[in-house]
Amino acid sequence: MATDLHYSDALIAGILRRVRTIAMVGASPNWKRPSNFAMKYLQEKGFRVIPVNPRAAAAGALILGEKACASLEDVPGPVEMVDVFRASEAALEITREAIRLRAEKGFEVVWMQLGVRNDEAAAEAEAAGLTVIMNRCPKIEYGRLWGELGWGGFDSGVISSRWPRPAKGDGRAG
Repeated sequence: MATDLHYSDALIAGILRRVRTIAMVGASPNWKRPSNFAMKYLQEKGFRVIPVNPRAAAAGALILGEKACASLEDVPGPVEMVDVFRASEAALEITREAIRLRAEKGFEVVWMQLGVRNDEAAAEAEAAGLTVIMNRCPKIEYGRLWGELGWGGFDSGVISSRWPRPAKGDGRAG
């Protein structure tokens, strides 16, 4: 059951290899928002990411070149994954909509972003045959599993929160 939040690398990598289209609920047109950054990254990795944002859809907005949809019902299928970029409290309603539309849209995975956890939603989705990931970011997981975090200095020893130690004999006090 997904509520323990321990997911194998094989499970996550399998999802990210299999999925080609993602409905991102809570995608923002604001380039400063994490959802916009995650969407752009996933698009650059070859995923089609369809933004679900009622306000942006009402304005007829495009988010990173994709027409915003008002709800999962408006998302053109097939879509393998629903990425929940909303508060944990909203995840249950979104998950129930994904379950209801599963056959029509092709949903296989409900993925809840970092900080998003709803055990009731996870239990209902799993009972309906959907795979559930909670409190993880597909962008971060992709980078971690495909070794890209090192490009930014993460976990590479290049970037550190510690002050550098002066080399011996460089004349600085230390």
